[in-house]
Amino acid sequence: MTAQPIAVTVAKDLEDLIPTFMKNRSKEVEALRAALAAGNMEQLRQLGHRMKGVGNSYGFELVSTLGKQIEDGAKAGDRAGLEARIAEYADYLARVQIVYE
Repeated sequence: MTAQPIAVTVAKDLEDLIPTFMKNRSKEVEALRAALAAGNMEQLRQLGHRMKGVGNSYGFELVSTLGKQIEDGAKAGDRAGLEARIAEYADYLARVQIVYE
């Protein structure tokens, strides 16, 4: 069974920036996984905070939502919650389809 794509509508004037934005999000997932494996809650908090700020700027509301959850999870030291949010983020990025308007 194939997971359903997730459509995200992005302003047409951001079209040139989106490939780099998406590449950076993929790198971010790897950084989140590495920080979690190392137990580095401060790095997780910082990465989550950055996600929270950048997602809405580009029209990716879920990136901001997950960023806040990761930031809060890192502050609380919730490894299981962080693992789940990072997995959700990776799944989201794999399924997202961008629609320009």
